[in-house]
Amino acid sequence: MALDKQQSTEAAEKERHRSFRLHNASIPARPLEPALYLVATPIGNLADITLRALETIAGADLLACEDTRVTRVLLDRYGIVNRPVAYHEHNAAEAGPRLLAALAEGKSVALVSDAGTPLVSDPGYRLAQLAIDAGHKVVPIPGPSAPLAALVGSGLPSDAFLFAGFLPTKDKARRDRLREFAGVPATLLFFESPHRIAATVAAAAEIFGAERKAAVCRELTKTFEEFRRGTLGALRAFYDQGANVKGEIVLVVAPPDAKPAPAAEDVDALLNALARDMPMGKAATEAARQTGLPRKELYDRLLGLKGGHED
Repeated sequence: MALDKQQSTEAAEKERHRSFRLHNASIPARPLEPALYLVATPIGNLADITLRALETIAGADLLACEDTRVTRVLLDRYGIVNRPVAYHEHNAAEAGPRLLAALAEGKSVALVSDAGTPLVSDPGYRLAQLAIDAGHKVVPIPGPSAPLAALVGSGLPSDAFLFAGFLPTKDKARRDRLREFAGVPATLLFFESPHRIAATVAAAAEIFGAERKAAVCRELTKTFEEFRRGTLGALRAFYDQGANVKGEIVLVVAPPDAKPAPAAEDVDALLNALARDMPMGKAATEAARQTGLPRKELYDRLLGLKGGHED
């Protein structure tokens, strides 16, 4: 009888362990198949968690996170008793093998970051790569993402975008990095800190051009969420006034304006001028670089100008 009571108590405790609370209702979480689950968590507003994320966090055999104190706030909000273990850039060499060993034992491992989607500007990608290399299943549990929230709230084009993470902290390195993106035909997204945003916006205005549109997206989904939109020049003027900036920031920069197609007579003049000093192939290559037009199209055009005679 005592053994039955003990087993019943253990079963109840296990059931409580695999559950979460929603509006005062306790909801059981189904056991998960062995895999590494990459679980997105709120970037500010705790109500942004998905039901699938809650069930995964509650049902996992092992829960890994960047900072156990941060994750505990989320767990307490939803009545999850799963005890988290730390996995971050400073202990990845020790914690990573333990998580991989758990996967090898047939356990389910859930990985969360402090906020947002794991692997985005955090060391989780190393663990995911090692798990894949070892033949373990990796399952993304999508949800909140600061870059995507900033993109859709910025009002800037979203058909093509590039997320570039954090920029270098040193001014020269930051400017060199920005120059790499100057001609990218996509909306750019950068993480930035409040004490560097003024310098970054100033550098972006200088390198991308003061008239290029941008948005500084701050404290996303939180009480003091702010979208400051305008040209890079206008944003530079605002932050040059010494605004007291706080919170986490995503800088969104619009793609460069498309260059107008050159007039046909201008293209012909360029091709003829280049062909006087270099072979037709090289002339077409140089014209393609200067105009952005396809090289083959330019070569065929030059061939026509020469009456169908190659060099």
